Amino acid sequence: MNNTLAYAQALDTQDPLKHMRDHFAIPKQPNGDDEYYFTGNSLGLQPILAKEAVMEMLDAWQTHGVKGHFEGEYPWMPYHEFVTEFAAQIVGAQPNEVVMMNSLTANLHLMMVSFYQPQGKRTKIVIEDHAFPSDHYAVESQLKHHGLNPEEHLILWKPKAGNELLDHDDLYQLLEAHADEIALVLLPGIQYYTGQVLDMPRITEKAHSLGMTVGFDLAHAAGNIELALHDWQVDFACWCSYKYLNSGAGSVAGCFVHEKHATNTELNRFAGWWGHDKSTRFKMGNEFQPIATAEGWQLSNPPVLSLAAVRGAYETVMLAGGMTKLREKSLALTSYLRDLLKHELGDDIRIITPEAETAHGSQLSIMINKPGLDGKSMFSAIEAKGVTTDWREPNVIRVAPVPLYNQFQDCFHFVRILKECLA
Repeated sequence: MNNTLAYAQALDTQDPLKHMRDHFAIPKQPNGDDEYYFTGNSLGLQPILAKEAVMEMLDAWQTHGVKGHFEGEYPWMPYHEFVTEFAAQIVGAQPNEVVMMNSLTANLHLMMVSFYQPQGKRTKIVIEDHAFPSDHYAVESQLKHHGLNPEEHLILWKPKAGNELLDHDDLYQLLEAHADEIALVLLPGIQYYTGQVLDMPRITEKAHSLGMTVGFDLAHAAGNIELALHDWQVDFACWCSYKYLNSGAGSVAGCFVHEKHATNTELNRFAGWWGHDKSTRFKMGNEFQPIATAEGWQLSNPPVLSLAAVRGAYETVMLAGGMTKLREKSLALTSYLRDLLKHELGDDIRIITPEAETAHGSQLSIMINKPGLDGKSMFSAIEAKGVTTDWREPNVIRVAPVPLYNQFQDCFHFVRILKECLA
């Protein structure tokens, strides 16, 4: 392959999304140069529009006081509605199926209140063995809430011995083997450690055929790959908005409830004022009447400062042309980076992220193979040279070339610096 800086710069010149980098604040190295930032899978960079939207809300608070709930270009009362269309486009949903609220794990708990109802023999939940710890904690606590022992009622989908990647056939066999015992299948859209994209439509179809409910944690999928939650008939999904969606640390999360459930106002749920029918909310009655959309799961009025950042971040994604355009560049960036790593570093590293386009997003998970060197020391060494990546125990450097702001020459310099450190 062509492994020169000039070639990488030529690819950047031809990139139809090269202008998007100008819409972000790029952290600087001590010498004043831009960092080589590859951690959008953990915290995305700040969009200029997000900062502007937050400042607008602060100005509105200063100007209007409490009247800001109803006055101004973006009044606070319906503020979450200003991001509904964006959220629906990003996850492939209808607007009545999505709402931005709470945090990711809080939303998973709220969804399990509605969609995990153990009855008779159907009491078990399936998660993957290396699930993000917060998901594992949430599921175990839900089982305990129902008086069930996780050791008996939690089923783990594990990779084959000696492998990092999950085998879908193993999952389908697991579902068949416990067909009358599983109530809920709760899996990631993308496995956080390996970067493996799971076959969400096929998993949903298979689980539904066996009478199971299906939910997905899309923390590493939303804003990363194209999704079609409505068409896939997924029951529910939750995602954070601060990774590939760039809305700031701890920002408001997203929630999807398929319309076949969202319109069912009799469905069990934890209730709060903001999920109550909008036309009668301020009559202050004590009888809960849920909104017949995903908004019916809201508890409290929205945090407008955080939602403002979400609005600016979502608008930035749309400036790029939406998820189809971003996915095209993501595949090109990731393919270039993978080829360069193989060419320059050979057997000194091992990429555990699948190579098939349908099986990976923007992230490549790298293990260091060179005798006498470990991944953690390499992570620290490249960071000292201006490269920001992400370390995950026990042995992975996660590298995410994000199409909104990363360049091909960023990938070139990352490989150059890693090669220098390995030497």
